[in-house]
Amino acid sequence: MKNSNLVILTLCSALALSCAGPGKNSTTASQDAIPFDITAPEPSIPEHSVNILDFGGMPDGVGLNTDAFAKAFDELERRGGGRVVVPAGIWLTGPIGLKSHTELHLEANAVIVFSTDQDLYPIVDTNFEGLDMKRCLAPIHAEGATDIAITGKGIIDGNGAPWRELKKRKVGDDIWKATLKSGGVLSDDKKVWYPDEGYKKARLTAGSLNMQDPSLDLQEIKTFLRPVLVSLRSCENVLLEGVTFQNSPSWNVHPLWCRNVTIRNITIRSPHYSTNGDGIDIDGCENVVLTGSTFDVGDDAICIKSGKDADGRRHGKACRNLVIKDCTVYHGHGGFVIGSEMSGGVENIIVDGCSFIGTDVGLRFKSTRGRGGLVRNIWCRNIYMKDIVAEAVTFNLYYAGVAATERTDDSSAVTKTNLPEVDETTPEFRDIHFSNLVCSGAKQAIYINGLPELPLANVSFENSVFCAEKDVEIHNAKNITFNKVTVNGKEL
Repeated sequence: MKNSNLVILTLCSALALSCAGPGKNSTTASQDAIPFDITAPEPSIPEHSVNILDFGGMPDGVGLNTDAFAKAFDELERRGGGRVVVPAGIWLTGPIGLKSHTELHLEANAVIVFSTDQDLYPIVDTNFEGLDMKRCLAPIHAEGATDIAITGKGIIDGNGAPWRELKKRKVGDDIWKATLKSGGVLSDDKKVWYPDEGYKKARLTAGSLNMQDPSLDLQEIKTFLRPVLVSLRSCENVLLEGVTFQNSPSWNVHPLWCRNVTIRNITIRSPHYSTNGDGIDIDGCENVVLTGSTFDVGDDAICIKSGKDADGRRHGKACRNLVIKDCTVYHGHGGFVIGSEMSGGVENIIVDGCSFIGTDVGLRFKSTRGRGGLVRNIWCRNIYMKDIVAEAVTFNLYYAGVAATERTDDSSAVTKTNLPEVDETTPEFRDIHFSNLVCSGAKQAIYINGLPELPLANVSFENSVFCAEKDVEIHNAKNITFNKVTVNGKEL
């Protein structure tokens, strides 16, 4: 087996070198065009600026700066907007609320670290994983704001470890033993660490999901209601630029129901073992441009969502008109991902010039019965993948809330008896196009697992090269076409 893997990897390297250049160069002008209308104006923010030091800020990593940030943004609001400048230092703080026409700017060597004191994070009504629910207030948050920005060269650290559960199988003895020394409790089988008894109680009622039994006291299980690091809800004209976002209690960056979002040259990092450690979840947004950014995270990296089941269909916020270009993903469950929460629909997305290195899955599309929603008009082109753990490209309409590396084959994927009727709860994926893909090493090149009652439809692959242990597997799909596509040197 080792020798056969060596042959495959050697062949992959040779084919990747031979096709990467021509594949890129053969992209025509029409392919490079954006086949849908998108405008994403950047925020308009007054030139006025204030320094956090002028409001009693303490850059020593010890003093709490919550009031200093609040006073700085209140002053800018009084003046009609402007920039809060955070100079070099370690800035310990509670939550920071962004206001319209304001910018949070971190200078080089500025590190904002959020306190783990849960009393600073009240439980609020929000929407997480596509459902309306109560969670803790996000460390950085804005709702209904216009013209807001987070920029600079600094780091924003969510200090998330005390909030998150930890699975023993995901870490080495050093991290596991250090975590045990910090306190907390273990699962009955000693394989999972929880921050406290309340978290454990909530997890036991929630199973693998993040919605606990509604009868539980929220204050008792507050740690389980861990927040995302950056929550931007119903905002318009948003810019994130240059900053590193890391170590969130949950998802790192979550623009929800926003319009006109520009994200460029940011870095998002979370430990590979961080539960729900997504990079960015673009959720029910319109007109988003994400470029030049790097991700190394514990769950899906660049993830597109639009609500879950009845809540998602009721809100009806489609995620549409997105350009994702020149991004790099290292560790992550998926490089570029749609779903599984896509009940409001997803359409008009281009993913271009991205690299996925060592990612579990490269291009990942997932949903399940009960979601509803239509995913269509997706273009993925000029994508370069290396050492993909599972599939380079996967569609799984039987998603059960597990990583692709932990998926077991579902025999229902090929069962065509007693099919449910197609209705508003049936997810639909169609009109999705892949071109100029290069994959140097994967467990499988392409895996498609559609629903028999509404098969995946109109998916094209062109001018692509895969090297993988397995080639292509397709269930419940129609009009899947291949043009100049090879797997291990053999054309499909």
